[in-house]
Amino acid sequence: MLTVENLDAGYGEAQILFGVDLAVGAGEVVTLLGRNGMGKTTTVRAIMGLIRPRAGRVSFGGVDLTGSAPFRLAQAGIGLVPEGRQIFPTLSVEENLIATAASRFGPARWTLGRVYAFLPRLKERKANRGNQLSGGEQQMLAIGRALMTNPKLVILDEATEGLAPIIRQEIWSCLAALKAEGESILVIDKNVDALARIADRHVVLEKGRVAWRGSSDDLRSDSAVKDRFLHL
Repeated sequence: MLTVENLDAGYGEAQILFGVDLAVGAGEVVTLLGRNGMGKTTTVRAIMGLIRPRAGRVSFGGVDLTGSAPFRLAQAGIGLVPEGRQIFPTLSVEENLIATAASRFGPARWTLGRVYAFLPRLKERKANRGNQLSGGEQQMLAIGRALMTNPKLVILDEATEGLAPIIRQEIWSCLAALKAEGESILVIDKNVDALARIADRHVVLEKGRVAWRGSSDDLRSDSAVKDRFLHL
């Protein structure tokens, strides 16, 4: 589904990514791990066309989308839950959801009613503005907004950053339910133990390069990976 090959990217004269390779297949949950400043968000930005790669290839569904405008990635079927949530603060919850609604690949799997059923707290707060929500509710709204695009792949950048433990658990339960629905997911987060229970495969970045990759079983059994690359 998503294939990233030999990706180089950076900002100005600073190169951040060096030959990054990763892939997410249909129905897979794949994580992108690493300490702060290792290139995880830069990878997402390069995939989504928010910065132009210096080299390499980003393809989705067999179509080369390297350096395409962000709206082209959305049209291709990638839904982004960005770092910092970036919901519309003065729109209501329902307006935020409706604003991104699309159905490009046949009948919509994710409708307003289905998102409300999947994330019932959003239904409770549907008339509230985005800036009236808690951090956890904003993250749920960002997930719901991405689902309303009826994507083939969802990318979550810093899925639970800054959230209370009880809210983190709700987000993990949400991702587990999405996996059970057959959604393809690429997720960035620091909660490795929770990710290992959900994800199929993991890719670890160190200074903009892929330093390790493997399954959840591999990650759980290799404490050296956590000690060396994740400081956990």
